[in-house]
Amino acid sequence: MQPLTEEERKRAFAATRKPEAIRKQRLPVRYHVEDFEVADRPRRFLEAFAAILKHTNYRLALDHYMRVTAKCSRCSVKCQVYVATGDTNDIPCHRSELLLSVYRRHFTVSGVLRGRILGDPGLTDERIQEMADSFYNCTACRRCHFECPMGIDHALITHLGRYILSEIGIVPRALAVSVREQLTGATGNTSAVPVAALKDGLEFLSEEMQEDKGIDIPFPIDQDGAEYLFLPAVSDFLMEGETLMGNAAVFRATGDKWTIGTGYFDGINYGLFYSDHILEQVLQKIRAEAERLQVSKILIGECGHASRSAKFFYPTFCGGKEALPVVNIMEYTHRAWKEGRLKLKPDAISETVTYHDPCNLARSGWVVEQPRELLKAFCTNYVEMTPNRQDNICCGGGGGTVSMDELRPYRTLVGGRMKADQIRATGAKYCVAPCANCKKQLRELVEEHAIDCQIVGLHDLLYKAIIFDSSVPGE
Repeated sequence: MQPLTEEERKRAFAATRKPEAIRKQRLPVRYHVEDFEVADRPRRFLEAFAAILKHTNYRLALDHYMRVTAKCSRCSVKCQVYVATGDTNDIPCHRSELLLSVYRRHFTVSGVLRGRILGDPGLTDERIQEMADSFYNCTACRRCHFECPMGIDHALITHLGRYILSEIGIVPRALAVSVREQLTGATGNTSAVPVAALKDGLEFLSEEMQEDKGIDIPFPIDQDGAEYLFLPAVSDFLMEGETLMGNAAVFRATGDKWTIGTGYFDGINYGLFYSDHILEQVLQKIRAEAERLQVSKILIGECGHASRSAKFFYPTFCGGKEALPVVNIMEYTHRAWKEGRLKLKPDAISETVTYHDPCNLARSGWVVEQPRELLKAFCTNYVEMTPNRQDNICCGGGGGTVSMDELRPYRTLVGGRMKADQIRATGAKYCVAPCANCKKQLRELVEEHAIDCQIVGLHDLLYKAIIFDSSVPGE
């Protein structure tokens, strides 16, 4: 796809808020839908909703949100989708009300009684379709949560709505196909990478580093008893060789024991976007591989949703207080640098560098300052985007939408419009985006908007800055 010229970009932005332009950009999401009668969907939706309420603690949250929701629309100022479209259907509290109204009507005593007295038929097929379309317009970035005066987590409600829809077979095809291969396919990962291809690719990267650095930098495979089981987004093995080389180089400098397992090597967990059931199944695959190799920690690569799903939900589904600790690769690298076990050239990167906060890492305040401190240690011209950190603007492809190629016009011209303006304003040559989903979205974004900026991972640049000396273990 050819990038827009500057004049075309201006015209596109000027037209963005027009209803006809919004409809054109919002191409329909291709859903994987089970074979059942359309008229049966409301009953199936309510049955799935009831089962989820019975076996989870979502009811507690919905009871609270149902009572305190104010519909004041203050959340709209934080929603980059609404700011771009001006469509009231994109206001977060409006989207949440789509599901809350179903809960209020069908799962509260007052709602059931009122429906009987007034003859309200309740949930309709049209409302189900409206929810499906609305929930996947949202990037689930959770920025609106900070603006809500009542503390309503609209992204949580969006997730629940997607979860219910998935239980009746309404799932974006891109997610359904990837998850099927991950859980039941021959390769066992979302990108269908065979083990033989994995080994060949890692061997090639090691040879590249040997030629470049003059030292052996291996990718350990199936090492029993290593400290860390390394799980990047599996797409890194296909498209992010520079990031992987930076990861391996850090471990070569520190000498810590790590391994990649051939039984399971995919950190991606799309369940975080739409299904707690899928979320648990993927985490159990990680647990099985960790137990097979007898590691003591789980290390997630540069991927926001993979990190969040493991960090916050691995204990829930895989052992509670006894669960293995989960570490993000940037936490590990930062700690090694602070301890003096990783040395960096202070002027390794002279070009202007900026940093994009992946929502799944920064919104909770988890991984925020560590990458910035590292970048400032070897980049001579580091600049910040505004806003940043916990108030960052989403890349525009969050919540799994980046995997839906049919939504690219919507993601780049609507959902990512504010992020494109942010990147352009920095004048940066490199934009560091330590997340597989963010990298894909931002690369499409800078291409679409003709921005002269290269999207890279943190460890892509770190690889250029690491100093290997006689203190390197094994030298």
